[in-house]
Amino acid sequence: MKAMHIICAVVGGAIAGAAVGLLVAPEKGETTRRKIMKILKEKGINLKGSELEELADEIEDQIEKSL
Repeated sequence: MKAMHIICAVVGGAIAGAAVGLLVAPEKGETTRRKIMKILKEKGINLKGSELEELADEIEDQIEKSL
């Protein structure tokens, strides 16, 4: 079971790191969101603008709670 905890910690850390990187990116949020939506569409994931906003807000809330 400890191996599963380590794997979860590594994956969680990678996701948190990516989220922080996106949130402190030097570009405007709108530009960054467009790029994210383009990448997701290329991978077959279709999010509407409002869903992406909700996801970004949720990630931001989780980061603030962890600080």
